[in-house]
Amino acid sequence: MNIFAKKNSSEKEIAKFLKNILGIKPKNLDIYKMAFTHSSVASRSAVGNAYNNERLEYLGDAVLNAVVADYLYKKFPLRLEGALTEMRSKIVCRDHLNRLSRKMGLTELIIVEPHCQSNSIHGNTFEALIGALYLDKGYKKTKDVIINKLLLIFMDLESVLQGETNYKSKLINWAQKNNMSVRFENHAVDHSKGKKIFISQCYLNGKFIAEAEEFKIKKADQLAAEKAYEQLQKKSENGKKDNEKGSIKEKIAKHS
Repeated sequence: MNIFAKKNSSEKEIAKFLKNILGIKPKNLDIYKMAFTHSSVASRSAVGNAYNNERLEYLGDAVLNAVVADYLYKKFPLRLEGALTEMRSKIVCRDHLNRLSRKMGLTELIIVEPHCQSNSIHGNTFEALIGALYLDKGYKKTKDVIINKLLLIFMDLESVLQGETNYKSKLINWAQKNNMSVRFENHAVDHSKGKKIFISQCYLNGKFIAEAEEFKIKKADQLAAEKAYEQLQKKSENGKKDNEKGSIKEKIAKHS
């Protein structure tokens, strides 16, 4: 499904996401609906206020930076200011928040017009969600969710702090070890604002695996490679689980 074509998200979908992913029960569900509403589909209230996530994005950005700064300050007591600033920048940078948003499944709830296809929408919506959480639950609860639900579960913090992963190289190395071939195909499409968006499609042994869109070819390739690599990792993990289940069944059968 093209997530950018999604026009609405039900209150039930949003409430389920908040409970399953963030572990919270919202007091004010409407503010979370606003967090998922892009300016391209925004309406205005009777007094002229825009109903979209831009103000929440601004607020969430500030809250996220404060929480991450506090976390790093306490976790690394011997690091100097410059090192702490660099670590925080890696965690809250747009590319990382975009990946985190997709990993959480947050992107399935974004309400946006199909022509507004920009990868930054994912990270922007993530920040808006943090802003909504702060207004609904307060700073203490928001800090708890960011650290215990996001930093420690969804973020590979060690990899992020060590630097950005080159998923294209990682995928190619994996394919070579498994005697498989990797191919990327690129083509450009016109964007509504006169820019071009590049679509990268990743093929493994001639079979389509994943695709991604970005304003730069290299970024599109990296994003498509990341999606493909994540799929392969999931298949590998599921295969291991199936083997473990099979092994358990065999043991039970032998002793029955």
